[in-house]
Amino acid sequence: MEQKRISIVSAPFGLGSSRPGTELGPESMKAAGLLRQIKQLGFEVTGEHTVHEPKAASSEAGASSRIKHLDAVRAMSRRVADHVSDAVREGSFPLVIGGDQSVSIGAFAGLTKHYERLGAICFTAYGGLLDEASSPTGDANGMPLAIALGKAGFKLTDAIEGARLLNKDNLVLIGVRHLEPEEREIIRSEGIAFFSMYDIDKLGIERVIQKAMDIAGNGTDGIHLSVSADGLDPLEAPGVGFPIPGGLSYREAHFACELLAETGKITSMDVAEVNASQDENRRTARLAVGLVMSALGKRII
Repeated sequence: MEQKRISIVSAPFGLGSSRPGTELGPESMKAAGLLRQIKQLGFEVTGEHTVHEPKAASSEAGASSRIKHLDAVRAMSRRVADHVSDAVREGSFPLVIGGDQSVSIGAFAGLTKHYERLGAICFTAYGGLLDEASSPTGDANGMPLAIALGKAGFKLTDAIEGARLLNKDNLVLIGVRHLEPEEREIIRSEGIAFFSMYDIDKLGIERVIQKAMDIAGNGTDGIHLSVSADGLDPLEAPGVGFPIPGGLSYREAHFACELLAETGKITSMDVAEVNASQDENRRTARLAVGLVMSALGKRII
């Protein structure tokens, strides 16, 4: 990777999830050696920002929205978007560490302000395509991709002025194992690229990544990598809020990130859903840090 400047945005935000613990994710990843290892790779850390969790007004959704803690989600998204936008403008690689998956809203907002056509590759167990009407819980961590695609009442422009929509033709989902009926319909009707664990087993992770890069890189001027810890197999990564068996193995996940690093086309990254309250001796945090390093180009030799 030619880019050797990196800006780290920590978002210890957990109000987008109905299970506490993800707000401890960034600190757990730092304790697992994130900053030290990034510097050992030769990166200049141009910024290290912490988005402090906004105070929750109540546990209920807003009066005009079914998103729980809407004001806090909006405030967090704006702060993340501002830091991400600053990083892109300064020529640094934005790395957002959460926090629950709602931190991706601010990441997408800040990135699309600068990239006219952003591609995205998302490793996750859940679709992220719910909106205010289809979400059974009202939790914002189930909505980031619906928001990025413009299919929700909450808009990326609520986070930062000048944000653009994510193009569905350049979005790739990998490792999803749970979808609500409305999400299945969106994937089918919109033709969103979707590689289930069945596809990974059948094709192998190398072929899946090749296909994903072809899709995410087709006509785009940047590619964002989003890694949710629940996309990993809970046997490898127990520290997530809502684990689903049968996810990516340790080596599949690392190999995928190594292959993406080899392309030199990943321009930003977010890591979310590391739930320190559910973790075992920081196993999940250490694995998440390892995946960041692989995506940034770390090799044995």
